[in-house]
Amino acid sequence: MSTPTSTYRLQLRPGFGFAEAEALVPYLRDLGVGAVYVSPVLDATPGSTHGYDVTDPTRARPELGGPDGWDSLTDAVRDAGMGLVVDVVPNHMSVEVPRANPWWWSMLAEGERSPWAGHFDVDWSRGRVLVPVLGDDAEVAELAVDGDELTYYDHRFPIDAATLADPGFASLTPQQVHDRQHYELVGWRRGASELNYRRFFDITTLAAVRVEDPTVFDDAHREVLRWVSEGRVTGLRIDHPDGLSDPGGYLQRLHEAAPGAWLVVEKILHPGEDLPASWPADGTTGYDAMREVEGVLLDGGVDGRGGEAPWQALSERLGAPSDYAAVEEDARRMVTQKVLVAEVRRIAGLLRDVPEDAARTAVAETMVAFGVYRSYLPEGEDDWTRAIDTARSRRPDVDEALTALDAQVREDPQGELATRIQQTSGMVVAKGTEDTTFYRFTRFAALNEVGGSPDVWGVDVEGFHALAAAREADHPSAMTALTTHDTKRSEDTRARMLVLAELGDDATSAIAAWSARCGLDEPALDLLAWQTLLGAWPISDERLTDYLLKAARESKIRTTWTETDEAFEDSIRAWPARVRAEVGDEVQALVDRIEGPGRTVSLSQKLLQLAGPGVPDVYQGTEGWDHSLVDPDNRRPVDHEAFRAVLRRLDDGWLPEVDASGAAKTSLVRRVLTLRRDRPELFRGYGAVAARGPAADHALAFGRSDDLVAVVTRLPVGLEARGGWAETTLPLAEGTWTDVLTGAVLEGGDVRLADLLRTYPVALLTRRA
Repeated sequence: MSTPTSTYRLQLRPGFGFAEAEALVPYLRDLGVGAVYVSPVLDATPGSTHGYDVTDPTRARPELGGPDGWDSLTDAVRDAGMGLVVDVVPNHMSVEVPRANPWWWSMLAEGERSPWAGHFDVDWSRGRVLVPVLGDDAEVAELAVDGDELTYYDHRFPIDAATLADPGFASLTPQQVHDRQHYELVGWRRGASELNYRRFFDITTLAAVRVEDPTVFDDAHREVLRWVSEGRVTGLRIDHPDGLSDPGGYLQRLHEAAPGAWLVVEKILHPGEDLPASWPADGTTGYDAMREVEGVLLDGGVDGRGGEAPWQALSERLGAPSDYAAVEEDARRMVTQKVLVAEVRRIAGLLRDVPEDAARTAVAETMVAFGVYRSYLPEGEDDWTRAIDTARSRRPDVDEALTALDAQVREDPQGELATRIQQTSGMVVAKGTEDTTFYRFTRFAALNEVGGSPDVWGVDVEGFHALAAAREADHPSAMTALTTHDTKRSEDTRARMLVLAELGDDATSAIAAWSARCGLDEPALDLLAWQTLLGAWPISDERLTDYLLKAARESKIRTTWTETDEAFEDSIRAWPARVRAEVGDEVQALVDRIEGPGRTVSLSQKLLQLAGPGVPDVYQGTEGWDHSLVDPDNRRPVDHEAFRAVLRRLDDGWLPEVDASGAAKTSLVRRVLTLRRDRPELFRGYGAVAARGPAADHALAFGRSDDLVAVVTRLPVGLEARGGWAETTLPLAEGTWTDVLTGAVLEGGDVRLADLLRTYPVALLTRRA
């Protein structure tokens, strides 16, 4: 197996391609990284800044450096003794620029006769492929003919061979040419409700690919699998497996084709949910670990102080939604009624002997009711049963339709109806929960994270240890993460926000007062804005405005991506400057209170991740302080030269303080990653280590082997308020121990935490052989 000791995620884009990544290889090696982990590298939509819009899976992307650049990068990584993990997108391809996608272009030109027609999930029974690019259907009048192509402004489409061969072709109007094609250009609104090809979520420019077909699988993976067979790629990260018709079957085929590759999947697990046992995957991409690490560092509240209660009260006081279950249900239902209308219609059409309206309602309500992203029948029968039962309790008026749906799905759990409703339920959950509810239910936004449950306030210490031990036992090679390209905010932004829970009424009273003076005129966004401002301060007006506009549109309360409220959005654009002018000094004062404790939380969560079970991923730039927000903010360029300078100083023996430079975090990351790489045997097993004494609740410690112990600080505000560690101790086995982070040497026994954590709020101890 090619399991890495750690990974470092690089976001490739035009301007930062294979050559630039290759130039970082010595730095990443010096940082202690086990494997370079790159965003999608296959050819993509021209100008794409992320690569998830693949257009041609047969070649490395020219805009990143092409095959030669890719070979040079992979050679450099291999020569440096590191692995290389590639992000693979099997669910969909981009059709935004038809000419850029040879498979799609051929299908548009030849229809069902195209050799690539079966590669896309098209419902040919409904006639021509709908291509929703027009502003509205009336704009068909704007079509023009240019040689052998039909054009609409800067969009270009093929003209089929029969039309081109018509002796009267030159006299045909663009409308007449259009009417003869295998596709129909329509308005985007019509496309949203009548689309006849499966897509990625509600993005019509990302057409789903049928990788369940062995031929399609081979065509889509041939190049990537060649890289694996040549030893250039050692690991695969699989994007959005829940969109596939048969995720388990896909992973089995991939595992058989690349038996030595490390294989992790972007499967979002809800609390208490496990990966299907039949999946031949090493684990998830780490959102479950992120939730657990964040949860154990969140203040649960004591005697009504801190914790959840003040934030619930603030949410109610400001008029923001405070019933999570109701918000989530409404948001998911909205998705089925307004966003994924075409998908619901197509699935309902498969239900036998049920009136159309009742079938649509039954299908929609079942997907709304899922407690997880999707079931995997027959393996996930319990999840399916719970969804049906919940739908019945909510909509007894369609009980007969639900009964028919349940019976038909159970009758053929691999049939088209069962397949489509399961792969679409994940879309409803993602769009309804992550992309909508998380921007409507903003009570305590640090919990509104991919894989998170904002209604579950944290994880207790005992629960954290149990979950970590389970990961070590069941999926020791799973990826763990604190920041990804998809997280709603970076780990350090989140860490500072966690401190707000410790301040309780002090924080919520300040926010309430500021809101009364210069709040935004939408309660959910207003509450989110203040928390974001405190977590990311100092932040430019431009960055904050861009974030808040995205949040407002995602919430779909006052404005949306397609139906904007310009007056409301203008108020958002004016808000950052208004805040600085009216309450800027007060905001700064509160930031000053939480900044230091926030750094403690940042270092604590980083050590929990890096030293804990699993394969830790470091997202680019998070080896130092990073207060980014959701994409595209988290894809800003990283100053790796500054990090190189820090490593050079560390080589000279520098022990940095915990200050604004972030060098202390860089030092921690380097030392732990290097230890994992050089002594992997230390990072096996898992057991809780309990501190003793008056401040024991503020320490969280665990051992990996007999010779390694990690300890971190919890709830730093409360620790300071009670006067520090006092006589709190940590029991260590007999022997001589060294703190990897500081070089301090100590003997086993009951070690005073006041001494052990004098330099840093965390320690990683190894025992001499």
